[in-house]
Amino acid sequence: MTVATLTLRARSLRPRRGDGGRRRGQTVARDTQVPPLSPRLQLVRSVLVVVLVLSLSLLAHLGFVSGLQQRAAQGRAYDSFRAELARGTAPIGPVDADGVELPRGTPVAYLEIRAIGMELVIGEGTTAEVLFDGPGHRRDTPLPGQIGTSLVFGRSAAYGGPFDRIDELVADDKITVTTGQGVFEFRVVGVRREGDPLLNPAAAGAARLTLLTSGGPNFLPGGIVRVDAELVGQAVVGSARAVSSAGLPADERPMSNQPDTLWALALWLQALIVMSVGVIWGWLRWGRAQAWIVFTPVLALVGLSAAGELAKLLPNLL
Repeated sequence: MTVATLTLRARSLRPRRGDGGRRRGQTVARDTQVPPLSPRLQLVRSVLVVVLVLSLSLLAHLGFVSGLQQRAAQGRAYDSFRAELARGTAPIGPVDADGVELPRGTPVAYLEIRAIGMELVIGEGTTAEVLFDGPGHRRDTPLPGQIGTSLVFGRSAAYGGPFDRIDELVADDKITVTTGQGVFEFRVVGVRREGDPLLNPAAAGAARLTLLTSGGPNFLPGGIVRVDAELVGQAVVGSARAVSSAGLPADERPMSNQPDTLWALALWLQALIVMSVGVIWGWLRWGRAQAWIVFTPVLALVGLSAAGELAKLLPNLL
């Protein structure tokens, strides 16, 4: 082989300028590993995950899950109250047969308004948590049918919005309430909104029922709507109330919230933060799809639990 032949072969094997030192047909190996995020970016991503999950959970809870929760609670309350009526042990005052104050949420009455298709069990108390399950009886007032004015609170939008249509009632519409003392029929005398004149006090020995909920668009409360109804027939005597109007706790008044469970919300938020950090860790270690497949069910459970506690901080008539 001549010197000229060797020179030509060497030139043909020499890398050409601009081809990165590779031969024709070869590819350059690329580093596909994603560089790790800085601690600051990891913190920002975790915060965003927490905010996103909590926001979506709250929307899902108020818009869908809460309605299912309310219907299930009403079914249990109806079965319990019907059984107590049959045994003659339904509450007729603020304490039970043993003299123990009724627990919050205890079924005390059954409310029917055919004009708007309403059939609901009324629980004792008006805190945000009690109103998760349906209407609540304000504890410093007599039970429906007893002498005096009985106040019943109900939500207008969240948790099934049981009182969302009470503003459609008109004069002479009938309201039927069943308690441990019998069946009482009320006649609607009017609907009051913020700024309307106060109703004259009930006559001595008479019974009145007032239903309360929030006004305005759904989830944007604007004032309070009241429906007043007078008892048709004879009122009954009730037991003395265990709580006076002055002594009624702040969380049982209209448009109040229930901040005494902030500790539970804090615990659920801590769990949500831990789960969010787990999502970021799984994202970097396994990949995006695998991380969401593993952590989505847990995030949903924790998020909905946190949303339930957060809902207690919203107005009780919402």
